[in-house]
Amino acid sequence: MALDQPENQTSRDVEMGFLDHLEELRKRLFYGAFFILSSGIGMFLAKDWLFDVVLFGPRNLNFISFRAWCKLSEWVGAGEALCVKSINYELINTTMLGNFTTHILVSFIAGFIVAFPLIFWQSWLFIRPALKEAERASARGIGVGSSLLFFIGVAFGYYIIAPLSLQFLGNYELGDVQSRISVMSYMKTVASITLAAGLIFQLPVIVYFLSKAGLITPEILKKYRRHSLVGILIVSALITPPDVTSQVMVSLPVLVLYELSVAISRRVQRTRSDA
Repeated sequence: MALDQPENQTSRDVEMGFLDHLEELRKRLFYGAFFILSSGIGMFLAKDWLFDVVLFGPRNLNFISFRAWCKLSEWVGAGEALCVKSINYELINTTMLGNFTTHILVSFIAGFIVAFPLIFWQSWLFIRPALKEAERASARGIGVGSSLLFFIGVAFGYYIIAPLSLQFLGNYELGDVQSRISVMSYMKTVASITLAAGLIFQLPVIVYFLSKAGLITPEILKKYRRHSLVGILIVSALITPPDVTSQVMVSLPVLVLYELSVAISRRVQRTRSDA
C-alpha cells in the first residue's frame, strides 16, 4: 500500500485552517476505527482459529517456541534443561459473561494488530500535508518499515515473551496453592504482552518524527543513553515476569532499536542541514 498520494491531489498540500485540521483528524479517526472494527469482527468470527490455534498455542507442549528452546538446550549441551515437559496451570471461567467478554476483548486487540498498517496509513495521511516535498520523499517507505517493525515486535512478544511469562507465572508455586487462572487473566497476559511488544518496536518511527519536528537530536539521544537504558529496563520489567532472563531478552532488541533510532535521528538532522 503506497503512502504517497498522486501529485494532482494538491488540495492536501495547501495550508489548512484549524477547523480544516479538526475535520481531517475526525475523518482519519473514523477510518481508523472502521478498520479496527472490521478486522475485529473478522477475528470475532474466526473464534476457533484465534483461540485454539493462536491464543491457546502457548499452552500446547508442541508449541514452536518450546520445541526451539528444547533444541537449543540440547545444542548447548544442557540436556533437557530448557525443555517444557508439562503445563501445570488450569484455565477456568468464574462468571457468566466471562467467556463472551474475553472473546470481545481479544477480538478487538487482534483487530487492532491486523489493521495496524491501515491505521498507520491514516495517521500518515494526516501528517503528510504538513511536510515539505523533500521531507515526504525522505519518508518514502516509512509505512512499510513501520508495519514491518510492528509485526516483528508482535512476533517477538508472542513467541518469546508470552511463553516465558506464562511458564513463569503459571508454574510459580506458593505453598500447596494450585494455579487455577481465569481465562480473562490468561488472555489479557498474552494479548497485552504481544501488543505492547509491537508498539515498543515503533521506537525508531517515533524518533524519526520527533527528529523531523526538531524535538530530538542524535546528541540528545547519545547524551541520555544511560537514562534510556534504565527506562528500557523498567519497561522490560513491566511487560515481563520478574525474572532476569525474560527482562534481558526484552531489553536486548530494544537497545538495538535505540541505537538504530540514533542513526535515524542523525540522518534526519543531516537531511535538514542540507535542505
